[in-house]
This record gives sequence, C-alpha cells and structure tokens, in this order.
Amino acid sequence: MELQVNGVKSYAATGGKEFDSSLPTVLFLHGSGMDHRAWALQTRWFAFHGFSVLAPDFPGHSLSAGEPLESIEAMGEWLVDFLAAAGVKKAHVVGHSQGFLSALELAKNVPEKVMSLSGIGTAAAIPVNPALIETAQASAAKAADLMLQWGFGPGAQYGVSAVPGMQPIAIGRQIMSGNPLATDLIACSNYESGSAVAEALDIPTCLVLAGKDRMTPLKAGKALAGLMNAQVTVLPIHGHMLPVEAPKECLQALRDFISSRG
Repeated sequence: MELQVNGVKSYAATGGKEFDSSLPTVLFLHGSGMDHRAWALQTRWFAFHGFSVLAPDFPGHSLSAGEPLESIEAMGEWLVDFLAAAGVKKAHVVGHSQGFLSALELAKNVPEKVMSLSGIGTAAAIPVNPALIETAQASAAKAADLMLQWGFGPGAQYGVSAVPGMQPIAIGRQIMSGNPLATDLIACSNYESGSAVAEALDIPTCLVLAGKDRMTPLKAGKALAGLMNAQVTVLPIHGHMLPVEAPKECLQALRDFISSRG
C-alpha cells in the first residue's frame, strides 16, 4: 500500500489483505535499518483474523521515499502524520527495538490514538557503541554484519531458521545493507527521554524480551516493564532480532495480548 505522508510517498505492508480502516488496526514498526519484511508472519496473521494491518517503511527505508528521520522524536511526529494519512483513528502499536522507542513518542504525542503498546526486544534507552556508528557511516553492510552477529541467538548463528529454506541472518543483511543504518543508530543513541515517557503513559503494554539479547539486554527490558507495569514474556534462548528469529513465539504473545483488547 502506498500513501502520501506530508507530500512524500510512503509504503506500508498490509499483511496480504486490502487495508480497511473500519477494522481494528495494528501498526508494526521496524527497528534500525530494517523494513516491513521484519513482520511478515505477524502481519499476515492479524490481517486474516479480523484486524487491519500497517507495517510502514520509515522515510528513506526500502520502499518509502524521502530523507531518513534523524531523531526518535521526529519518528514519533511522522507516525502521527502517517496515521492521519491512512485514516486511522486508533491503533494497537507494536515496535521492535528502535520501533518501540518511536512508538513511545507516538503515544506521548497522541495517547488517545494508541489502544495498546507492544515492545519486542527493546528497552527505554538503546545506547550504541560509537565504533559501530562509525562503521555504519562508512559501510552499512559492514555494520549490518556486526549487528547480526550480536543480534541473533546461538541457534540462528548455526543456521536454525523458523522458516524452512530461508536464513534470517542473510535476509537481515540484505535489508540493512541498503538502508540508512547509521542515521537510525545515531537516533537511538541520542534518545534520552524513554524512561520519562514510559513512566508517564497509562496504556496497556506488553513486552516480549530475549534471554540472549546482547543489544537491549534482558535486565534493561525488565526495567522498562517495571516503569510501564507491562505484561512480560521472556524467550530464553533467542537474541535481539526476535521478529525474524522467533516469529511464531512473538506472534503468540502478540495475538494473546492484542486479541484480548479487541
């Protein structure tokens, strides 16, 4: 689905069905350097079970035009405009890593539009090693290799895949190598308002966290859960890239949480 947001072409996956704003909407937000393909399984299930789905590519990513947004705050503001362009009055919002930080900013700006928040592999703050940022500025592909080595659990590193015939690390490398990874990483590193925003919100929240997450460690995710009084699911053997490394487990947690809230 293509739409114009502030006069710029934006793309959003709809889970294989035509978007219908009269149905409850689930908004899926990708992490640094990624795009709508991170949510392939989850978007399809919701689209075929009574929901409408939007999984946008943020500006400057994959199928969306425009310049990449340079701050988490700007991403939150863009999401307000995106929902308006799509004709969405309220949505369940799901974000992976950086995507959840932008979801926090969306909820801060228009809390009346956010029916629930779900965070996957995330924390209130996501500091980034300056060396990784420098690598991404020189070569998104090289930085993607480093991130994917750290971002997946041990099983995925040995070739285990939830989708037969597809290797999530290879898919992630292909996506991230062509996207503005450095801009995203800098935005994450500079974002300092997450704890204050999270603590101030009064929105039903669930978090799906990973026991082998070396990018947003489990301890940081649990601290965020405490701030938001969030429902928590921990996947003990997986790493940071949960939407593609453990798509079925993420879907189960999301469907239970979101379906119970209409």
